[in-house]
Amino acid sequence: MTDQGPPSSALHTDPEYLAAVVDLFGVLAYGELMAFERLAADAAMAPSIDDKAALAGMATAEYRHFLVLRDRLVELGAEPQEAMQPFRDALEGFHEKTSPSDWLEGLVKAYVGDGIANDFYREIANYVDEDSRALVISVFADTGHSDFIVDRVRGAIQTDPRVGGRLALWGRRLVGEALSQAQRVAAERDALSTLLVGGVDRPGTDLAEIGRMLARLTDNHARRMAALGLAA
Repeated sequence: MTDQGPPSSALHTDPEYLAAVVDLFGVLAYGELMAFERLAADAAMAPSIDDKAALAGMATAEYRHFLVLRDRLVELGAEPQEAMQPFRDALEGFHEKTSPSDWLEGLVKAYVGDGIANDFYREIANYVDEDSRALVISVFADTGHSDFIVDRVRGAIQTDPRVGGRLALWGRRLVGEALSQAQRVAAERDALSTLLVGGVDRPGTDLAEIGRMLARLTDNHARRMAALGLAA
């Protein structure tokens, strides 16, 4: 994809663009805060001390990401709580609908459900300035926890192949809920929508590119499911 984002100077000269970037970092910050909270709670379902420690490490990484995003909001002149508040209902609604019933469902949610939502926001980040895009990419960089999740899920399926069918259904439910949540966020926030549709001096995307974006999201989801040993 070509770089379609505006220059970083737009943050200081274009109020509409600044509002869009604040929205983007607001939703990401609250998402990371909720991920920290969820992973810390999921640790209670972990079957071993090592597994508890691994989830604690994942939760800690999410909280560090939250701090980075919160600090960036402050740098942009935004009040972090106000920037995150508009996304509270959508994100909390997603987590309420996708509360895992056991340890393995929690792992699949962290890998598959969060993964496709993160992919969506990375796609939006293609339309922001280089500095903002670099921050989004750094926040979503793989911290090495993916290997842990893949190992645990594959091991469980090897021990009891019946687990695979249940987790495959769970993965399909997660992707549907995650896409609905991401679309709701974009639709309800005009500033975020303008990043995709563009403006007078900022070219947006067209229907063909939206189709390609959805194809990329679907392909990435299929690769994650395959890595876990599950059918997409």
